Amino acid sequence: MSRSIKRDTLLNVAERLFYQHGFRGVGLKQIIHEANVATMTLYNHFPSKDNLVEEVLKQREARYWSYLDSYVETDSDSPFILAVEAHGHWLKEQSYQGDMFLRAIEDYAGEDNEIENIARGHKSRLLEYFQQLAQKKGKDNKRDLANQFTLLLEGTTSMTTLIGADQATEYSITMARTLVQHTS
Repeated sequence: MSRSIKRDTLLNVAERLFYQHGFRGVGLKQIIHEANVATMTLYNHFPSKDNLVEEVLKQREARYWSYLDSYVETDSDSPFILAVEAHGHWLKEQSYQGDMFLRAIEDYAGEDNEIENIARGHKSRLLEYFQQLAQKKGKDNKRDLANQFTLLLEGTTSMTTLIGADQATEYSITMARTLVQHTS
């Protein structure tokens, strides 16, 4: 296995395990075992568990934005609705058990590391994303609209664990249409 394949394998296994069991519920030995690599291989790529968590979050965030960008046509009539739909598909496929970034904020709050900053940065970037969409669509209330859509997506994510991604997304799309109609 090449060096980059081993690194990718470690990241993918760690992400899956962290998502299923939480950051505190998974040890490095379990990741090493399930990735089928030597202990030194892990430490050659990631000097600490915190570093591994940071890289997992960065990888997940990059995948989320790539997913959203491939789905949302910002020049369409309703990029806001497309963003909500894309987020719903993401939840169904990748995040059906809750939000990994919120878990990171909860687990690492107040600690002196980069993990919380990465997770909070993801949330801030979502807000900025909607502000940019609103600006591109010529909306006067871009900050309010961005806050409303960010709250809508965050609520959709939370409700997925209770009512499932399909139903949570259906409700959020209805709400998004109402928001868009009231800001036209």
